[in-house]
Amino acid sequence: LGSVVATRAVFDHLTASQLDGKPFLARHQRGDWGDVPPEDAAENDFAVKNGLRIFSSYQMAGKRVWVITEADRSVTTLLFPCEY
Repeated sequence: LGSVVATRAVFDHLTASQLDGKPFLARHQRGDWGDVPPEDAAENDFAVKNGLRIFSSYQMAGKRVWVITEADRSVTTLLFPCEY
């Protein structure tokens, strides 16, 4: 995962909801891509094997949050889709 960061908006949302993001990061890390279409899940599986960017999507306390690990695995970011 590299360094794990979250945008201020996601951090504030998780804090206000008293929700821990670690279980979602664990899902992302073990290849459970959350709510993505099958073709995106297949692309993630390919990305893991070939050093490309990995993308997951989860509902966290009623809001969609994306989890993106960069291709070089240096950083994983939690962000809202509108922040992309």
